[in-house]
Amino acid sequence: MGNDKKKRKPFSSGDLEALCKVLADTDTGLTGSEIGHILAQIGVIDTDPTITKWRRLYDALAENQNKRQDGNRVLSFIAKALQPTRFINNRNQYDSMLRGVNIVLAFHGLEFRDDGKFHTIKRVSTLAEAEKRVQNLKTSVFDRNLHKDLLRFCRAELLQDNYFHAVLEATKSVASKVRLMTGLNTDGAQLIDDAFGGTNPILKINAFKTDTEKSEQRGFTNLAKGLFGTFRNPTAHAPKIEWNLDEQDALDLFTLASYVLRRIDNSHT
Repeated sequence: MGNDKKKRKPFSSGDLEALCKVLADTDTGLTGSEIGHILAQIGVIDTDPTITKWRRLYDALAENQNKRQDGNRVLSFIAKALQPTRFINNRNQYDSMLRGVNIVLAFHGLEFRDDGKFHTIKRVSTLAEAEKRVQNLKTSVFDRNLHKDLLRFCRAELLQDNYFHAVLEATKSVASKVRLMTGLNTDGAQLIDDAFGGTNPILKINAFKTDTEKSEQRGFTNLAKGLFGTFRNPTAHAPKIEWNLDEQDALDLFTLASYVLRRIDNSHT
C-alpha cells in the first residue's frame, strides 16, 4: 500500500500539515538531512531546504500532491521515515512518531505498524476515536517499563495486538525464569510449589526466618500459582474464540507477571 499501483486520494492541507509537524517535530522528528535524503529517495523535489523543517516537508509533499493528484508520495515518505530498523536504538522516538502519524491516518482508514507496512482499518470520524485507536496495548505495556524477560517472550504478539497469545507467552516467561534459576523441569502450579513451597524452599523471596517472612513466602507462592491458574491454563487449553480477553485484562496480567518476575530475580537459595 502507498505505491503507484493504487492511487490514494490526496491528503487535505490540514491533514498534510499535521503529518509534517509530527514527522519533522523539533524534538522527536526527523533531522533536516534525513528529510532531504528521504525526499530524494521517493523522487520528490525538495522545494526549499532553508525554511523550517515541517514547512519544508509540507511544501515539498504538497507540490507533489498537486502535480500528481494523489497522496502516494506522502505514504511513501511515511513508510521510509518510519522504517522500523531505523529506530533499533531509539524506541521512544519511534513510538512517539508512530502514534502521531497514526492519529491522522486513522481518519483515512489506514494504520502504519511495526511490521513496516500500512494496514486498512475502520475509518474514524472523531479525534477521540483516533486517539483511542492508537493508544493500544503495546504502547501501554512499553510505557509501564515492565520486566525485560516479559517483553522478550511476548514482543511479537504485542506488535500484533494479539492479547490471547501474548498472555500465554507472558506466563511462559515466568516458568522459564524459575526453571533457569532452579534446574527444575516441572511446569505451572507444580513448578511454583517445587520452587517456593515447603518448609525449606529452593527459592526464597526474603530471609525466610520470621513468621511474617514465611507468611509472605506462602502468599507469593499462591499469587504465582494463581497467575498460571487464571491465565496460563485457559489460554493453553481453550480455543481463542471461546476465551474472551480484553485489553485491560491483558495489561493487568502483564503488570502482575512483571511483579512476579522481579520478585523471582531478587530471590535466593
